[in-house]
Amino acid sequence: MELNTILHVEDDESIRVIVEMSLVDLLGFTLFSFDNGKDASAAVEGLQPDLILLDAMMPSMDGLQTLAEIRKIPSCQSIPVVFMTARVQQSEKKQYLEAGAVAVIEKPFDAANLGNELLSIYDQCHQGV
Repeated sequence: MELNTILHVEDDESIRVIVEMSLVDLLGFTLFSFDNGKDASAAVEGLQPDLILLDAMMPSMDGLQTLAEIRKIPSCQSIPVVFMTARVQQSEKKQYLEAGAVAVIEKPFDAANLGNELLSIYDQCHQGV
């Protein structure tokens, strides 16, 4: 399995732009960006991304709520989800992982290395598959 398509959910436009440059311009990924969890949850089944990059803190529907909605869709239950957050206390990181995330990336993140970090996470999820 290969990482090609990423669904990114982030309410901060400046971060969406940086992520797009990091993933599309530098590494050629296909990226679908949403500024809220509701729209992303509604679109995810039709997009069938290889990985979901999800902001933890968003207005109206936060990352955990978005993940819960996505996991209700049978065809989306095994898509790896990576949270991005500025709040990385161990208790919060544990909460994200227990909710089904495969990794947590701290903001601010290394834009030049984001794609390689996601590739590594994705490969770890699919070892032995």
